[in-house]
Amino acid sequence: MIIDRLFDAVKQRGPVCVGLDTSLQLLPASLLAKLPPAQAALAFNQEVIDATVDVCACFKVQIAHYEAMGVDGLSCYRDTIAYAHDKGALVIGDVKRGDIASTGEMYARAHMDGEFATDMITVNPYMGWDAISPYLPYLERGDKGIFVLIRTSNPSAQDFQEINCGDRSLFLRVASKVAEWGKNYIGDCGYSAIGGVVGATGPEQLATVRSEFPLVFFLVPGYGAQGGGGKDVAPAFRDRNGAVVNASRSIIGAYRGQPDGDRRYTHYARTAAFTMREDITQWQER
Repeated sequence: MIIDRLFDAVKQRGPVCVGLDTSLQLLPASLLAKLPPAQAALAFNQEVIDATVDVCACFKVQIAHYEAMGVDGLSCYRDTIAYAHDKGALVIGDVKRGDIASTGEMYARAHMDGEFATDMITVNPYMGWDAISPYLPYLERGDKGIFVLIRTSNPSAQDFQEINCGDRSLFLRVASKVAEWGKNYIGDCGYSAIGGVVGATGPEQLATVRSEFPLVFFLVPGYGAQGGGGKDVAPAFRDRNGAVVNASRSIIGAYRGQPDGDRRYTHYARTAAFTMREDITQWQER
């Protein structure tokens, strides 16, 4: 199952998820001077993948950054996924889909079986079970998974996610549903292919979700540019596994401000990913 492959990747290479949120503002001037924007983004992504594939568990490709470049950007999104797969890497499509019925089915087909297919995608559960069920036929094959938004890392997440619903916050009720939905998709590693997004910027909430729902594999955003660190994400793990931690700007933009950054951006990306891995693992040992 895909969740076993992700578990093994964390075990072998650590829990870093390199976020390829490749906006034009993050691209080195040297590439933009030689190539059209979408081609420059693809070249950049390919070089970053080459530089970090052995020090990360997976890559996360955020689709909005490619949609903003139009049709050529979507081709870049497709080709970035294909390149990462050719390198043997796992890819999370950060698409946050959350519709129902035939629309949900088309989203599922596009991102799990079409040109934009990744190994796992992010899903918004606001419309309930009907927003999750279109993906189940692909999960049943064993080679696909989803990460359902539980407690996100943005400051205004509390506006809705921490509303009290009886005896607990809404995000915990969502987490309960995610755990329930995932019971039929548990791999040999003990985790389900239906995982959850739980942010690093709320360590208390992260610890609570992990304690109450031990079989939910986490995708943890919020490390780096959003303020989270190794200590903040430590509660996500059980026996040094069970989560991947995403960082985007702090890795792919690590070259900025360096005197040789425009030439050695892959060096700085690799160094940032390696340093992040060390920061996370040191807190796992405490």
